[in-house]
Amino acid sequence: MYLFKARKREKYHRKNRKLEMFKMGEKVMELIQVGKRTYYIKNVTNIGIYKIDDENIYLIDTGKDQDAGKKILKIIEAQGWKVRGIINTHSNADHIGGNCVIQNRTGCLVLAHKIEKIFIHYPILEPSFLYGGYPFQKLRNKFLLAKESKALEIEENLPEGLEFISLRGHFFDMIGIKTSDDIYFLADSIFSEETISKYHFFFLYDVKEFLSTLDYLGTLKGKFYILSHIEGTEDITSLIELNRRKVHEILEQIWQACHEGKTFEQILKYVFDEYHLIMNENQYVLVGSTIRSYLAYLCDEGQLDYEFQNNQMIWKQSVSILGGKK
Repeated sequence: MYLFKARKREKYHRKNRKLEMFKMGEKVMELIQVGKRTYYIKNVTNIGIYKIDDENIYLIDTGKDQDAGKKILKIIEAQGWKVRGIINTHSNADHIGGNCVIQNRTGCLVLAHKIEKIFIHYPILEPSFLYGGYPFQKLRNKFLLAKESKALEIEENLPEGLEFISLRGHFFDMIGIKTSDDIYFLADSIFSEETISKYHFFFLYDVKEFLSTLDYLGTLKGKFYILSHIEGTEDITSLIELNRRKVHEILEQIWQACHEGKTFEQILKYVFDEYHLIMNENQYVLVGSTIRSYLAYLCDEGQLDYEFQNNQMIWKQSVSILGGKK
């Protein structure tokens, strides 16, 4: 299996030449080869690399900020490579944060899909969408607001040797990338056991699409899978099931919260209290937006209803048990 050979070669490099490694806060950016043309930089947000020839590469995402972008460039330049383009799986700031500095320094293309392309060009849209209006200053932080870069549609510009797949659910038009080495970069389509056990909530834009994506991921037959915030793995089966169970658990919690009817703010407090979460500006918009997506799913599935009382929108159960009729 090619992956086994790549790991042996990685061990040789560490001993004799050392792969490029840079400290980034408490994390180290480490270049790892996982296929003949496929690499990734292990980091807080994993960065994919695909060699289109001996000299030129495409990046898959660029990390959380311009500092990450600069460190990525150092690693690339140390290998004697040139950045021909960036593929953004989606437009969240922790995936496009290095775009601006890399594009400005190299003149490379940035490729993304549909709505994601618009958010990359106008990054103020992310905190505005999450908040539901113009974001106040503390929401205009680098975690939610990246620097602007100019993106093109990936369908018209995808380099040979790469395929993109739709992974909708986490964000509007998120995609994954399959390389010619049968390696899949799966973005934020699955979340780690550590994230789920610590935070319980992971951001979802469309619950129904997320569950459909989990079903689709279960059909993939790749050699290796690289998620954005999880160590690369040969098997994603257990993670798929873990994510699916957590979504259904939260659906049940929110449905139970609406037994006597609650406003959105009351549901938000109930969820934070139940899961022992601590509220701050970022969590308010991220978890809050996700809860609205869960409410929309339950409403569309006929399990929740709403009414207006005293100029308040009240969410209430429309079924006696989740999945059954009154």
